Amino acid sequence: MSNKPWIVDDELWTRIEPLFPAWPERSPGPRPVDDRRCLQGILFVLYTGITWQQLPLEMGFGSGQTCWRRLGRWQQAGVFEALHRILLAELNAAGLIDWTRACVDASHVRAKKCPCVAVSERGSASAETGPSNPGIRIPPGGRSPQSTRSTRWYHRQ
Repeated sequence: MSNKPWIVDDELWTRIEPLFPAWPERSPGPRPVDDRRCLQGILFVLYTGITWQQLPLEMGFGSGQTCWRRLGRWQQAGVFEALHRILLAELNAAGLIDWTRACVDASHVRAKKCPCVAVSERGSASAETGPSNPGIRIPPGGRSPQSTRSTRWYHRQ
């Protein structure tokens, strides 16, 4: 392994190259920067913490603008999600992931759409329902859940 972590070696590149979308054959303008070089430019920016504008052209990665655009294009094409899934599958098959310490972040997992029930801090749900939305329960006292700071929401099972 290289002492420069942004360098993508041949073994790694042969494994991940099929994930990248093909460049259109008839694209206007100059010949695009090689995907491997562009990926190394992206990794260099991420590793060093420099801005895209500070990416040195002398390193052969292309301009920061090119790497930034390619990053967006690859993100939209799902390259990094596919790469993440492949990496997880390989690490899991090798027994290198400790799933007992895994957690799920709601920003990455879609929540099921179902009626919610408000519960006061005392732990009891009110049987009273709201006039405009019959699926939402209003805590005792008739206040709406939005005006009650001590209300937690959970999905009805």
